Amino acid sequence: MAVYGATGHTGRFVVAELLRRGFTPIASGRDAARLESLAKEWDGLEVRPASVDDPDSLDRALAGAAAVINAAGPFAVTAGPVVEAALRAGIPYVDVAAEIEANAAMFAGYADAAREAGVPVVPAMAFYGGLGDLLVTAALGESAAADEVHVAYGLSGWHPTPGTRIAGQVSHQRRSGRRVRFTGGALEYHDNELSQQDWLFPEPLGRRPVIAEFSMADIVTVPSHLDVPEVRTYMTVTAARELADADTPAPAPSDEHGRSDQTFVVDAVVGAGGVERRAVARGQDIYAISAPLAVEAVSRLLDGRSRRTGVASAGAMFDAADFLSALAPHLTVELPA
Repeated sequence: MAVYGATGHTGRFVVAELLRRGFTPIASGRDAARLESLAKEWDGLEVRPASVDDPDSLDRALAGAAAVINAAGPFAVTAGPVVEAALRAGIPYVDVAAEIEANAAMFAGYADAAREAGVPVVPAMAFYGGLGDLLVTAALGESAAADEVHVAYGLSGWHPTPGTRIAGQVSHQRRSGRRVRFTGGALEYHDNELSQQDWLFPEPLGRRPVIAEFSMADIVTVPSHLDVPEVRTYMTVTAARELADADTPAPAPSDEHGRSDQTFVVDAVVGAGGVERRAVARGQDIYAISAPLAVEAVSRLLDGRSRRTGVASAGAMFDAADFLSALAPHLTVELPA
């Protein structure tokens, strides 16, 4: 199992989760010295340096791998070259991209190639994009349509990694500083000021001020397979302010698994036919939880518990409720009856 970006903050969690579940990771990335240092932490870890501007090196990195998890941002730079290498190798591709434009480009640019190659490609298989999509899909049950979807992120705080900061800068530049939302059935770029409102989260958070239309990858993943004209995401004000503050430090480990003390509640509210349905997830560390999400995805892709080939979001590729139940050691989930 190849992990591109294995030495990054999230990549290290992914490698650890693969080892915990009995997979044999191949650690890849552009920095050979950091890869060798990583290999010393885990005996027997194979390392294969590769660069996204060198297709041959990516082909060597993926040779003989069963699948690849791309954990290297900014995904505007890495996603295209790594998914192209996966298609050449004929192996599943999963990434943990939170960048809206990178995810939209994956659906728009690689759907035909992945389908023709018979290769499953799952972008945004992470806390942002993947988890929300699974919650929304599970809340809808057998239905594939909704009037509106709201996903509120209740983070106790947000100490961003350097990779998150760089990805945010790339996204900001790609949209020329404009904001983006999903409304009227399409992505819409705008210059409106951000606004605040209160959101009543399930316990333990309760009522908290949030930034309205704090758009995350869910505005790409959810409407990629569900018929819904409005998808809105929200972020607790405290977390948004910490993300915006250049002096906020990177996350620091607080337990034996390397997770920070950050906690989260994700509240997905779906309105359909006048009925409101809610799905909730609670856990610790938004970066750490991306590892079991991504590894569970590749496990299901390899053992046949997936629904299609080609590019698809988590909710379209997998049985959402069953997938969420498999995350029980890492995540507490409440779904509608």
